[in-house]
Amino acid sequence: MKKRFKLISVLSAVFFTLLIANHLYQSQQHKLLPTQTEGGIIKAEHVPAQKLFGIPVDSFEVETKVVQRGESFGNILMAYGIDYPIINKIATEFKDIFDVRKLRMGKPYSVFCEGNDSLRVARYLVYESSAVDYYVFDLKDSVQVYQGKKEVTVKQREVSGIIQSSLYEALIDRGASAGLIMRLSDIYAWSIDFFHLRKGDYFKLVYEEKFIDDTVSVGTGRILAADFNHGGQSFYSFYFKKDDYSDYFNEEGNTLRKAFLKAPLDFSRISSRYSPKRFHPVLKRWKSHLGTDYAAPHGTPIKATSDGTVIAATYTSGNGNYVKIRHNSTYTTQYLHMSKFAKGMHKGKVVRQGDVIGYVGSTGLATGPHVCYRFWKNGVQVDPYKQDLPEAEPIKPEYKDEYTSFMEKWKSHLDTMPIQEVPAPEDDVLMASAGK
Repeated sequence: MKKRFKLISVLSAVFFTLLIANHLYQSQQHKLLPTQTEGGIIKAEHVPAQKLFGIPVDSFEVETKVVQRGESFGNILMAYGIDYPIINKIATEFKDIFDVRKLRMGKPYSVFCEGNDSLRVARYLVYESSAVDYYVFDLKDSVQVYQGKKEVTVKQREVSGIIQSSLYEALIDRGASAGLIMRLSDIYAWSIDFFHLRKGDYFKLVYEEKFIDDTVSVGTGRILAADFNHGGQSFYSFYFKKDDYSDYFNEEGNTLRKAFLKAPLDFSRISSRYSPKRFHPVLKRWKSHLGTDYAAPHGTPIKATSDGTVIAATYTSGNGNYVKIRHNSTYTTQYLHMSKFAKGMHKGKVVRQGDVIGYVGSTGLATGPHVCYRFWKNGVQVDPYKQDLPEAEPIKPEYKDEYTSFMEKWKSHLDTMPIQEVPAPEDDVLMASAGK
């Protein structure tokens, strides 16, 4: 009886041991083969290794830092066990890919290390030169350097608003970037003087914004369509691309580009308009001022407002350093008080619209850094903002019908887009509620 009981006990123990082993085996199989097709064929699920900048991170300890003041490429690598010969090889053999002298303070870098705390050795270093671009330094036996780019997605955005104090404030208050402001001023450089916007002017824009990981904004893309209402008049612009042909056109199919830019500087601010008489700040007397002054920081690039030939690039005691350009038999422009001329600027030089011809200064009779912009028509100095200047070429005839259909859809969208209101600050809301 005792022998039979022992036999049953042994068999029970073996049974439970096999049962547990089978359970563990099935559990392991379930981890390896968690998916199953409809046909009943079990397939292993592949779990990709986690990567950072295309490098598997499972085998490394990754440290992310920023470049400090005075820190060099060599300093960084030597702190992670990389010898000078390898550092020198990177600096010399791969300088066409990345010049190690261009390491910039404040930029992030990541080091992929092996080893323990007392002996960590870098196997990769990744330097992020911008929000999108990065450089990988493979520090293993065969040293390599290559450039990478983060994946960027583009989303369509809309913004609109009424200008109360400045265009900059109106856009920033609605979450737009400074880059969008510059793109907008570039598009309308021929048709709107952004130095003379008025309270009550409004804008409606549809534009592209670039993202990394769908959440981190890394810049503004192209403006697709816009309605900028200035002084009660709507100025439409639509970006149209067909094959290699692309530009911004208005609702009539005319390009926004014109013979003359509205201003010789990029968007900043204006200090004194054209006036037959004004009190001269240096001579301390009323004097005719046949030009428009644009105040800007010292060294700001000054641009030719149209194609032409330089007929003077010289200095006088009143005008300081100045450039004068003949555009055709009708129009001539002049740019005064430059700190210096652009490289290669001389009489007889042919310039194109937008070329830098000099830099803002305060030479001659000037109280502060600015450029005085003068404009002649048929030999008579006039106010450029009151002239009907020549238009540029319209859209090509073969694209006219397609553009019209394209434009009408965008225009309808802009016309029905509501103006965004900026929410009042919380303090203002509380004060308004308290006053009721």
